[in-house]
Amino acid sequence: MEGLTLHDSIPDTFSLYLPTTFSTNKEWPLLLIVDLKGREKQALSMFVQSAEKEGYVLAAPQLSDTVALSKSMVKTRRALERVLSMLPIHNSRIYAAGAGSGSRFANLVPIFMKEVKGAVSIGASVANTDLLSVKRPFHFIGMVNENNYNYTEMLTTEKILDRYRFPNQVLIYSMNKEWPDGKYLKKAMQLFTLAAMGRKLIPKDSLYVEKAFKEDVSKINQFRNSGKLILAEQYLGEMMSIYGAHKNLDSLRLVQREVRRDKLFRSMRRAENATLLKESLLKEDYLYYIEEDVMTHNFNNLGWWNYQMTEINKFIKGVNAHEKKMGNRLLGYVNALVEDNIDIVRSEELIDEDALAFLYMLKTIVEPQNFDFYLELISLSAKNEDFGTALFYLEEALEKGFEDKDKLYGLENTALLRINPDFNKLVFKHLKDARYEIIEE
Repeated sequence: MEGLTLHDSIPDTFSLYLPTTFSTNKEWPLLLIVDLKGREKQALSMFVQSAEKEGYVLAAPQLSDTVALSKSMVKTRRALERVLSMLPIHNSRIYAAGAGSGSRFANLVPIFMKEVKGAVSIGASVANTDLLSVKRPFHFIGMVNENNYNYTEMLTTEKILDRYRFPNQVLIYSMNKEWPDGKYLKKAMQLFTLAAMGRKLIPKDSLYVEKAFKEDVSKINQFRNSGKLILAEQYLGEMMSIYGAHKNLDSLRLVQREVRRDKLFRSMRRAENATLLKESLLKEDYLYYIEEDVMTHNFNNLGWWNYQMTEINKFIKGVNAHEKKMGNRLLGYVNALVEDNIDIVRSEELIDEDALAFLYMLKTIVEPQNFDFYLELISLSAKNEDFGTALFYLEEALEKGFEDKDKLYGLENTALLRINPDFNKLVFKHLKDARYEIIEE
């Protein structure tokens, strides 16, 4: 159900999904799906099959990243209150879930809303560990792709949560995409259900526990048989935390001991640890230099950044499996770092246009096929009558395949640039047509 109103006097809406087995004769677990880009219906739809299988009600408030987080939190609370007034929801089985920026918001929800007892965080770790309190623990389930730049941060967060004694599991997947396979979303709901049984919030279903356990043992065997021993060992650790309240874990401990004694596992672990150390050092360099370069408008250092991108691409195209993943993570990290700095500069009352120009130039280096930043740079340069820079980046974009003539001619601040003969020569050369006549002197 889409477009449900929160209140007659409030225009905000939310979407709702009820399993086909839904009835008012029992209390249901609720998963609040949060998306900060106004895609609540699409985000909710990703969970529908899993919610149907695991018996969860889904609700997704209409949110936007154009408003303050505090306002989004208020909207989320209103949606929760509306659902609680309509449906028989189990008060101790309310959770939040999100992906990307939505995941960081999702894991803030249990911190600010005591009714929410857990969070599924896809692709990002806890937004601010300083806000965590041992007096208000919640169940955290993280999901992250090995190639995602948040991978190392997720592993660090898991250690912090262990120290705070928060129940938590991290599910690592190999597919290089934002959303994991549906079976991971089903597993997250299953983990919440197993935890609820373990805490005696709901009656224990021995058949349900045994079926879930066999599925997880099968997953461990798949990892081992395919040589993914690090993933096997990591998942064994998660299983220990899941099934401690339900089963004797001696058999799992025996398997874990076998994996850890495997020479291949030890070799893999050493290689991964060496790669993670290299990755952390490189990230420190990137963070240091971007802060320095933005502050000092160090355009001369663009060559250094270009070299770094060459090195990152070598990692990605190399044969070392750990370094390939590291390369993908570093690429994502640098892109996020540049975009974060762009957002910071743009948000200032007096915008530092030189810093912005540097960051736009850097973005064309780290993401050369994203033409939005070429256009931003062309517009900014034309505004300041730096036509040489504008034409240089126009040619770069055209040579890399930019073809949207309407977008180009509609660029803000480019009225003078567009009547420049050199501008129209470039457009005619690459797009075979220019809107203004080319007058040879």
